[in-house]
Amino acid sequence: MPAPAPVSADRPAPAARPAGPVPWVAMYHSVGDCADDPYRVTVTPERLDRQLGWLRRRGLRGVSMAELLAARARGGDRDLVGLTFDDGYADFLTGALPVLTDHGCTATLFVLPGRLGGDNAWDPLGPRKPLLSADGVRRAAAAGVEIGSHGLMHTDLTRADDATLTAEVADSRALLSKLTGAPVEGFCYPYGTLDRRAVDAVRDAGYAYACAIDPGPLTGPHALPRVHVGQRDTSVRLYLKHRLHRLRRRPVEDAR
Repeated sequence: MPAPAPVSADRPAPAARPAGPVPWVAMYHSVGDCADDPYRVTVTPERLDRQLGWLRRRGLRGVSMAELLAARARGGDRDLVGLTFDDGYADFLTGALPVLTDHGCTATLFVLPGRLGGDNAWDPLGPRKPLLSADGVRRAAAAGVEIGSHGLMHTDLTRADDATLTAEVADSRALLSKLTGAPVEGFCYPYGTLDRRAVDAVRDAGYAYACAIDPGPLTGPHALPRVHVGQRDTSVRLYLKHRLHRLRRRPVEDAR
């Protein structure tokens, strides 16, 4: 497993604990109109409301990665589920945040500081969806949403040269810290693609944790697996995803 993140002067050393069952982390993207959605990355606010209601009826609560991992370090994450939203779509403020608030949930929003106010130009099939502006990111942070980095431009890190890798990982963290006025502890690999070099770069940049999709043998604090949740995920599908997750994933040590 990757070595623990370097300890900065303002962050205490993480407590060493044995590996345990991997936490259940849901991966969302856009929350809005999903009529034209070739990549199936959009859920409607109504569907999100039903999905979060399903969690609540089972005694589970959706939280940010920071809250989940802090609770895990204390041994108190049994009833928590991580909620992550990739790409920083502008509809997070209008489609996702009100629903999260209604259900008493928090979340982590992974954004692209190199594309603030732009759109999802990396998706060749479209449709074009606007991304949050700098002000939108600050509004999300002010509402209690954890802000993490999704890289600078949504670049596949496994194909990046050294300079690009540094910009995507380290420079994006610095830009977001300056934007929000707070440390940025989390990273999310664009496209979910990663290799040992990318994981090492994220760890060396000082991130406390990083999210992937299905990192296999690289699973660890800087390559945490997640479960895609989409518009088709009704109660039955969520039940199966939740039950099967820990059977399919490797144990993981604490990120903190």
